Amino acid sequence: MIPSGVKVFLASHPVDLRKGPDSLLALVRDAGSDPFSGALYVFRAKRADRIKIVLLSGFVLQCPAQQRVGR
Repeated sequence: MIPSGVKVFLASHPVDLRKGPDSLLALVRDAGSDPFSGALYVFRAKRADRIKIVLLSGFVLQCPAQQRVGR
């Protein structure tokens, strides 16, 4: 469940979903966002059949979902 008021950012370019937490954190920082703002960051694979949702809150990195999107 996503609390109300949480910002959700979608990656505009596909991301290699084999990237680990540190690499995803670096992508968020490179985009100019504060990774510890409590926002959700959604990354998608090149074929757009998978997504990874990352929540960075405080000093905890959570990857609550990596799902395959049905066609």
